[in-house]
Amino acid sequence: MSRPIKVAIAGLGNRGRDNYAKCAKLHPDKMEIAAVADIDPKKVELVAEEYHLPKEACFASAEEMLKQEKLADVMIIATQDRQHVGHAVAALEKGYHLLLEKPVSPEADECRRLADTAKRCGRKGGGCHVLRYTPIYQKVKELLDEGVIGDVVSIMASENVGWYHQAHSFVRGNWANSKETSPMILQKCCHDMDLYLWLADKKCESLTSYGDTYLFKKENAPKGCAARCLDGCGVKEDCPFDAEKIAGQVLLNKRSREKAEELLTPLVREVCETLGDVVYGVDVGSLEEVVSGLLAERGLTLAAAESCTGGLLSKRMTDLPGASKVFRGGVVSYVNDVKANVLGVPREVLEQYGAVSEETARAMAEGCRRVCGSDLAVSVTGVPLARGASGVTTACRATSS
Repeated sequence: MSRPIKVAIAGLGNRGRDNYAKCAKLHPDKMEIAAVADIDPKKVELVAEEYHLPKEACFASAEEMLKQEKLADVMIIATQDRQHVGHAVAALEKGYHLLLEKPVSPEADECRRLADTAKRCGRKGGGCHVLRYTPIYQKVKELLDEGVIGDVVSIMASENVGWYHQAHSFVRGNWANSKETSPMILQKCCHDMDLYLWLADKKCESLTSYGDTYLFKKENAPKGCAARCLDGCGVKEDCPFDAEKIAGQVLLNKRSREKAEELLTPLVREVCETLGDVVYGVDVGSLEEVVSGLLAERGLTLAAAESCTGGLLSKRMTDLPGASKVFRGGVVSYVNDVKANVLGVPREVLEQYGAVSEETARAMAEGCRRVCGSDLAVSVTGVPLARGASGVTTACRATSS
């Protein structure tokens, strides 16, 4: 397809907004957001502003968006688990191809209904089982297919869930009640089950699941606690599961939204004022995502020459999907010979100013840009200042050319 694929997104939570929508910035030549929908008007407003969507492309629910004529080539369904199939069937019948957030449904009959609808409508659909596409599992699959370790007889695996994620997602969050959503074995472990079937290239002969709430029961609740973190809880100071403390996020129901904003706004302001220019954005992705997005928007490429960081900067850039569009490569010039022989740093500069100097950093950046053929280059050079139990503290100077 010569033009970008037009995408409509139903559901603007962590997956819809924070993950899939970002692909439009990372790959603007491949994906364009045409319409969005969510029951939270604030989320719709933020996404519309970020991706320059007109008012007529924004909807108050997936159902409202699906009442319109076909708006895009593909619809991403990122609503809640038990809404998936209803939205997906309607989208298929409108003529959309699908990218469907996992799990498809906790009901087998709904999964069959969806498959039958896709065949009847002649549309394609895919589930978001992303582990297949990670470098580590791609390599594992390659080794298994080549028979390097022999036949797969059994797979032993463990799905560990962070304690904060367990508390805020599966105890009192969106997945607290499996009757309203999907059970944890499906919501969390459908990734794993898909991965094992793919890696082994065999069908499962038997499956057993068991579990218990164990700790999170009313009889184990500490004396003085409240039903919700912001309802005057008497033990919040010592509670590791307090929503106000975990990662600076306040996860609340809709009636507490104003309270959440009241709590967070001064904290965000204080952090920004304290850190100053170190803050590269609020409510944005990682630093490398921001840099990659800016480079893509401006049609520029970057390269990196590193000394004390040993390739860390390059790794963070290349960890991003589609990094090759904006990142040309890097050179780890840990010793002066490599700085001189590979990057072309004049030896008289190294001798006069030393490896850790603005003059050397500038020459490294200029050499890296030349070697890698990039529009821009950044260099990092430094020296260890102190060693301790936590590692090495390094002072670096960087310059771009």
